Amino acid sequence: MAVVGIGQTGHAAARHDVSLAGLVREAALRALDDAGLDWADLDAVVLGKAPDFFEGVMMPELYLADALGAVGKPLLRVHTAGSVGGSTALVAAGLVAARVHRTVLALAFEKQSESNAMWGLSLPVPFQQPLLAGAGGFFAPHVRAYIRRSGAPAAVGPLVAYKDRRNALRNPYAHLREHGITLAKVQASPMLWDPIRYSETCPSSDGACAMILTGRAGAARSPHPPAWMHGGAMRSEPTLFAGKDSVSPRAGRDCAADVYRQAGITDPRREIDVAELYVPFSWYEPMWLENLGFAPPGEGWKLTEAGVTELDGDLPVNPSGGVLSTNPIGASGMIRFAEAALQVRGRAGEHQVPGARRALGHAYGGGAQFFAMWLVGAEEPAG
Repeated sequence: MAVVGIGQTGHAAARHDVSLAGLVREAALRALDDAGLDWADLDAVVLGKAPDFFEGVMMPELYLADALGAVGKPLLRVHTAGSVGGSTALVAAGLVAARVHRTVLALAFEKQSESNAMWGLSLPVPFQQPLLAGAGGFFAPHVRAYIRRSGAPAAVGPLVAYKDRRNALRNPYAHLREHGITLAKVQASPMLWDPIRYSETCPSSDGACAMILTGRAGAARSPHPPAWMHGGAMRSEPTLFAGKDSVSPRAGRDCAADVYRQAGITDPRREIDVAELYVPFSWYEPMWLENLGFAPPGEGWKLTEAGVTELDGDLPVNPSGGVLSTNPIGASGMIRFAEAALQVRGRAGEHQVPGARRALGHAYGGGAQFFAMWLVGAEEPAG
């Protein structure tokens, strides 16, 4: 199974220039152009997005079928909270790998400007005081637990944000492009959810991402090098249960282990060239480095502090600028998958990691309970 076309929209706080249908079509047309294909070449469409109340439009797939060339063809909707972009790509990949369809368009989107996702994520729980505001209020205690557990110094979170915002300046599709960003500015930004500062959190973005997935025959006709899927998996667990490890969720560890097994990876730190990780709050970079096996427990922050995850480090993380710079929630996971594919295709532009041959795309969602990951490579896997 291969990725032969990738398309992203421009991302912004509000894309008032297009309707929801226009937004998704912008990404789809760019993916088709990249693949050298037309609407008639698509056998099916797999659409993903986060909760409907993020835009206030129930079941948008019903009226987006026309915009995405799905009239008369199968259209499938996927929803796994914030990981949905990754899950959508994996569902599309499964349809191709199982030979149900030859060529499938996978697309994920969000138009947050038409609703208010932060307050949508602050719904009151019955019989409980509404003490949380947005996802940051939920995840900040997990970050504090990580800091206590690992002994990580306070500078680590700002270092991640500073890196990702600088990387975003190389990405023409990124939402936040902060010229003149400095580490001191990140550290001086207001505290939102202790210890997460304003500049250490993701924006609210409008945007969409699309990929075209096909089999070996379709890949052979591609005008550009394809990205080959070497492994992919999804895992889930409840939001809350006795013994849940919120710092390093079991579902994340198991999902990564499955992907590595499929891809023949035994030492991810040495065998993976670049990783696009779902990091909506800066401290999740060191946390996920541990959860995914790139570092031993309690030592992920040392990779960040040592510059290993910088664009010129030996394990670049989020060269695109990541979720910290662009966050259309429904599409954020697919962007991670697409950016990983761009890297191994050698088509990532100014944020290309030289010589990248294997890349990991990662997404998580809900209360760190849904995980989706894939590993893509420049070479077709054996077998």
